[in-house]
This record gives sequence, C-alpha cells and structure tokens, in this order.
Amino acid sequence: MKFGIDRLLADPALRQPLSGRRIALVAHPASVTEQLVHSLDALAGCPELTLSAAFGPQHGLKGDKQDNMVETPDERDPVYGIPVFSLYGEVRRPTATMMAAADVFLFDLQDLGCRIYTFVTTLLYLLEEAARHGKSVWVLDRPNPAGRPIEGLTLRPGQESFVGAGPMPMRHGLTLGEMGHWFVRHFGLDIDYRVIRMEGWAPDHGPGWGWPDSRIWVNPSPNAANLNMARAYAGTVMLEGTTLSEGRGTTRPLEVLFGAPDLDARAVLAEMARLAPDWLDGCALRECWFEPTFHKHVGRLCSALMIHAEGGFYDHARFRPWRLQALAFKAIRRLYPDYPLWRDFPYEYERDRLAIDVINGGPALREWVDDPAATPADLAALTAQDEADWREQIRDLRLY
Repeated sequence: MKFGIDRLLADPALRQPLSGRRIALVAHPASVTEQLVHSLDALAGCPELTLSAAFGPQHGLKGDKQDNMVETPDERDPVYGIPVFSLYGEVRRPTATMMAAADVFLFDLQDLGCRIYTFVTTLLYLLEEAARHGKSVWVLDRPNPAGRPIEGLTLRPGQESFVGAGPMPMRHGLTLGEMGHWFVRHFGLDIDYRVIRMEGWAPDHGPGWGWPDSRIWVNPSPNAANLNMARAYAGTVMLEGTTLSEGRGTTRPLEVLFGAPDLDARAVLAEMARLAPDWLDGCALRECWFEPTFHKHVGRLCSALMIHAEGGFYDHARFRPWRLQALAFKAIRRLYPDYPLWRDFPYEYERDRLAIDVINGGPALREWVDDPAATPADLAALTAQDEADWREQIRDLRLY
C-alpha cells in the first residue's frame, strides 16, 4: 500500500514534470513516507527537485500548537534555509507574496474525512489562490481514515467559514485528492490540478475500513491521537461548540461523547437508548471519569461516556458518530432542560454566530436539540436527503 508521497518518490516519471520548477510543500507532522521520513526531508533528497518554500496549516508544520485559534508565525527552515509560511497565523489564505515563492504546490496533509477539519478549507484557499496566480497544485493523496460513509447535514448558503468550505455534509467520504476535484468543479476553478493517487487503498474492506493496517498512525494534529478518534471525530468535534468537555486536557481527547462535573453519564446513556437505540450501534459506550489538566472543567472530576469504535465493537456500516453525538445532546436536553449547553465564544474567527452553528453549517442541529417536540425521526428525515444528494454529487469523483 503506497500513499501519494511514496509513489512520487518511487517513480522518476511522476517527478519529471517538477524538474526545473520551484516547489513548495504544504505539510504537517503526519506528512511522512512509509519509512517515517518527513516529506520535506524526502523531497529534499531528490536532486532534480528544487524546494523553494514550505507551508504549515493549523497547528503548524511541526504540529506544536494545541488549541483552536492558537496561531503559528512564519519562520525559516533551519536545515534547508527556505521560508516556512503559516496558513494559520496572520492569514489563513495564501498571500500574493506566498504564492510567488513557488511554481508548483505539493499538498501532503493527512485528513480525517470531516468538513470541519480545517485542512479541507486550507486546500480550497490554496486552489483558489493558485488559480488566481497561475500556479499548479498537486495533492499527494492519503487515506480518509473514516472511510467512505457519508453523514450529517449539508452546510447551508451563507454559513461558510474556515471550518465550512462549502456545501458538503460533516462526514464527506472523500480523500483530499478527490475533494480537490470537487472544489475545482464546484467553484469553477481554472487551474492545473493533479492528484498523485495512492496505490492499494481499500476503503471498503476491514479491519481498517479506510486506514491501512500496514501504516503507522502519526498525529496530523495534537488531539488526533489514533484511529478511534478519527472515526468518532465527525461527532465529537461538535463538543467544541458546547460547555461540555471533549476530553482536552486528558490522554484521549475527542473520543468521549461528553464530560461534565454536573451530569450523570449513566442516566444520559439510558435516555439515549430510550430515544433511539439504533443510533448507538456500531461501537461500545463505556461510562468513565476524568479530571482535565487544562481546558474546560480543568481540575474538576467529570462524568463521561467513552466511545470505542474499535476492535470487535466496531461495525463500519452501522457506526454513525454524527447521529450518536446529536443524540447525546438531545438526551442531556431532555434530562436537564435548563442546562447551559451551547458555548458562546469566538470560534475559528467567527464572532457573530454560535459556535455550534458554525460547526454544523447552520442552526438546524441546535434547533432540533432545543425543540422539546422534535424526535430522532425528525432529524433523520432532515439529514437523509442531504446525505443522498451528496452521495450522488460525488459519485464520479471517487478515484479508488
């Protein structure tokens, strides 16, 4: 099984069009070869290639920035002497100066298959600026570890943000190489765009269902610690828009349905099972406790539910993390009608909308949770059409 970077390094014919052109690499800590060599070092070892710049997305090229809206400055690489531009610092969209640094931009980011993961929007911004400045973009494709399932409401017009690049559902089922093709078509971009495809990726087969067993997991961001997190993330990321802990400040962030010192996790689980038992399928939920060392509820004992979308508990076809998380919110609202669930703070540079609405690409999920009369069937009906429309829209874009 070879990722795009591995194929590019192994095949001189693939690299030939890059000869004589200035190359920039967009990368992060998970941008490694099958031998765990960072892509920047691997490309620098190709004598016919000229590396002129590197770019880091959110959390930085080194992946050292912990939380949202923690910015990374520009710097100069101490080994190669090239500029390292931050796409999560003073700007999130590449500037004309940045675009002038290279002729071809190699995009080699490991994604999680979720609309809100900001590497998706970084790809769109790069494509738009490359089209404007006459540059080429090549995606060195990597797996979608969440696989092909599609889930969630489509982002509504006017709800675009850095965590909402366009009208797609939360769990989009594409690789970033495939997503680039969708961006080019949907936004009508005139650009030299190429994908260096993977070889041997089998997203419809277990046990990995998207993530190959032969490859080591390297965190693409500080809180993306393993495959279980990647599978659960399309649901648990919604906790960032709430007062509930997503497990930051613990060793298993974004692998819990919630954590809070003033909730009874066992009672919430029972209410979830009463409301929509089939939405709990495909994983195991385990009552647990934790005390965050930083972030929400720091230093307080939290009652929580741990998600295990792994091992024998995992059923790829039945696990629906977005619905699971929505159901947890609904159960909490039923048991604690006055609970201050929604967090009111600037989220990814959006200051005029509730964070939960920014995350979901509109207010529909929050309104469903807060409506005492709304049922799981109502949310399912609202979501199913969006999912079907997206599935049809991307049918011809799948490369694997």
